[in-house]
Amino acid sequence: MTVTQGRTELLKPDGTPVRVLVVDDEPTITELLSMAMRYEGWSIRSAGDGPEAVRAAREFRPDAVVLDLAMPGMDGLDVLTRLRRDLPGVPVLFLTAKDGVEERIAGLTAGGDEHVTKPFGLEDVVARLRGLIRRAGTLDRRGASLLVVGDLTLDEDSHEVVRGGTAVHLTATEFELLRFLMRNPRRVLSKAQILDRVWSYDFGGRANVVELYISYLRRKIDAGREPMIHTRRGAGYLIKPAATV
Repeated sequence: MTVTQGRTELLKPDGTPVRVLVVDDEPTITELLSMAMRYEGWSIRSAGDGPEAVRAAREFRPDAVVLDLAMPGMDGLDVLTRLRRDLPGVPVLFLTAKDGVEERIAGLTAGGDEHVTKPFGLEDVVARLRGLIRRAGTLDRRGASLLVVGDLTLDEDSHEVVRGGTAVHLTATEFELLRFLMRNPRRVLSKAQILDRVWSYDFGGRANVVELYISYLRRKIDAGREPMIHTRRGAGYLIKPAATV
């Protein structure tokens, strides 16, 4: 496991990146997911249909699979059955249609581990995959959950936050907000993005809740120190190492 500024690269005990197979018949979806996962430092293989997915799994030996259930020809359930024969323990994250309740039930019954409904957020897919990969027990656990930006560290498992050697105590919501910022260092995140990721729903125009919680974080993270949390007027907020770090 290695730690980079603002994100962690999940590594296996031999030091190699985790491998993820992305299967969907829509090229745009596979491209977006692959791009997001490569940013995490993962090794990615994609497939556009069932037979290609089965071949790729046998060659690539993925540590996790993102699988669309509704594909023409060999659908996701058929692919899952064949995957389980060759890779019985590999965690599988389904991509399902918004109204596909029966599809989701069938997938989970067939041995899938979790599902995400289309349309989905890339951050949500990555976060769920991280959880599945960790639970599978295939990682080098040294520092496996640590995010680092400058002199600020956040442990995603223990929920411990430390800046400059001093512990910072956060509420659950403050922690989620800080985690989202730290997983996207130097990137401006809009209020809408923050609401969607941290609160998981639209506040109906009450975006001032973001301003409120940003102010809470600043009091705890930046008080008496060089600031790390910054506002970009009309755009959003970002976190980056303090100027003196």
